[in-house]
Amino acid sequence: MSIVVEHLTKAFGSKVAVSDLSFDVQPGVVTGFLGPNGSGKSTTMRCMLGLDRPSTGRSTFNGSPYHSLVRPLHEVGSLLDAGYVHPGRSARNHLRWLAASNGISAGRADEALELVGLTAVARKAVKTYSLGMKQRLGLAGVLLGDPHTIILDEPANGLDPEGIRWIRDVLVHQASQGKTVLVSSHLLSEMALMATSLVVIGQGRLVEQCSVADFIAKYARTSVRVASPRVAELAAALTAGGATVETLEGGLIDVRGADAVSIGELAARSGIVLHQLADHVGSLEDAFIEATAEVQDYQGSHR
Repeated sequence: MSIVVEHLTKAFGSKVAVSDLSFDVQPGVVTGFLGPNGSGKSTTMRCMLGLDRPSTGRSTFNGSPYHSLVRPLHEVGSLLDAGYVHPGRSARNHLRWLAASNGISAGRADEALELVGLTAVARKAVKTYSLGMKQRLGLAGVLLGDPHTIILDEPANGLDPEGIRWIRDVLVHQASQGKTVLVSSHLLSEMALMATSLVVIGQGRLVEQCSVADFIAKYARTSVRVASPRVAELAAALTAGGATVETLEGGLIDVRGADAVSIGELAARSGIVLHQLADHVGSLEDAFIEATAEVQDYQGSHR
């Protein structure tokens, strides 16, 4: 039940939003879809779902384009805009209408509302909902037909910390059931907890497709964190040996260009006591910033 995107290009006049983009999304894991603002993530998702017509290329779900799916909610559940609901309609009626359009029983609407924690407000008009509640309603619509594929664009937008953790647990559970889950998000710390695989794009082109672990290993800065009561003396010795040393708060130094073994041996030869000696690997956020540094549309000063 994989997603395959092949040579997708989408232009709006002279502006090319997506350029010859190809990737695939496999079932059984959460795949994060990452990119800077303006990188083409939302446009790609809209083209995948037939909301925008690509200039060239195609997307398929288990071998079929979205427009050929007879009852799409049974196969692909998607949420690109949680606010795209009639404001005067109740959540229950909204879901019952969706269910009827795809041959799903009306009772499934109540089940979906219970899954997302909206049973108590099911009969209230959507215009009274907070952004976080609308996100939950949108996810109820995604799960309505128990689809094998889930596509979400910024699903944690407007959720509080408990809600963010809840949606993470839901998506990880869905993937554990063998479903294909593609999630776009700017919450990289959350993506690091949720995703196993990544598709990273910039300026409409593929930057990298790999596992989260491989992405961090390739792009994040690695160093050694050291603490010692004679840290200044150790730092001077390391610098003299060609290492790059950065002084951190709390009496720590961050060392690049020397591994933990060589640092420990240098300290032993010098009679320097160490209180900490640990390899340090950068975060997904560090790796993302490094990987997309050349494909940022808007860059501010660090001053």
